[in-house]
This record gives sequence, structure tokens and C-alpha cells, in this order.
Amino acid sequence: EAIVGSCVSGLDIVCSRIDLVGAELELLNVENRERVLSRLLDEVKREYDYVLIDCSPSLGLITVNSLTAADSVIIPVQADFALEGISKLLNTIKIIKSKLNPALEIEGFLLTMYDARLRLANQIYEELKKHFRDMVFTTVIQRNIRLSEAPSHGIPAILYDPDSRGSINHMQLAKELIERES
Repeated sequence: EAIVGSCVSGLDIVCSRIDLVGAELELLNVENRERVLSRLLDEVKREYDYVLIDCSPSLGLITVNSLTAADSVIIPVQADFALEGISKLLNTIKIIKSKLNPALEIEGFLLTMYDARLRLANQIYEELKKHFRDMVFTTVIQRNIRLSEAPSHGIPAILYDPDSRGSINHMQLAKELIERES
């Protein structure tokens, strides 16, 4: 009942709610708490070609649930932050893969909020490429105000401003993902 249709045919959404703030605490006493989302998605995932789960950057129970339910994970890396948090996430993925979801794969690392004019952004991209090579997407999501504006209008960025850099980047990412699957 949480599934909501969108203005795009074939695109349904389950929106985050303020109730999720307490979900971490409620899950503590639930049996098999790491698999709650997986069980819920099992009921509906056959109706969709893709199910995308967007997580907060925390490594709490909701993220553990998401990784347990997922087939693969795209790791977004903000171009203006250091890379220290990646090792913690990779360790979490390793644990989830060994104990909860042996099929979980890393789809790749995606550089976001990228501004080619900033030396730090370019250094982070080079470090990513150096450490993770082919696992780094060629596509980067450039910093773009239109991406930030779209949610307040209630429509996807690629409909809000299809010609914006951010929309074009997301379309390039979709193509790159499809090509990787082929």
C-alpha cells in the first residue's frame, strides 16, 4: 500500500517518511530484522524490471536491510569529500555478503556533485580510478542546481529539465548500466 504511481508511465515510488526515523529502534526487536525489506520486496519485485533503493549514508539497520535485499550496489562518492568512508562501507558490504546476501555485488563507484574546475574533485576521481579501476563509472554526475530544484516540483530531474547537465549525466549513467549488463 506504500507504492505510489508517478507522472512517468511504469515508474512507481515508495517515498521515505518521517516514520522511518523510529524504524531503526523498532527493528531492534524484530526477528530476522536484517531481512524485513527483502521479504517485503519479494512480494512485488516480479512486477518491475528494476527496483532502485536509495539509502542514507548511514550504516544502520535500514541500510543493512537495503543491502540484504539488493542484487547489486552503486556506491556514490561525493567529489568534495575524502574517501575515508568508503572502507567502512566496503567492510559492511563484505559482512553482508558473507552472512546475509551472498549474491550482493558492487555495480560500481559513481562520482557525484562533480565540478571539473575543482582540484579536489579531480584528485578524488583519480584516486577512485587508481584504487578501483574498471569499477568506477565513466559517467560522473556533475554538480547542477536543476537536480536540486526538481524534487520541490515533484517530478524527476530528467522531466524537470531534460537538457540540464544533471539530467544528461543520469541518462548517460542509465546507458552505461545497460551496456554493462549486455
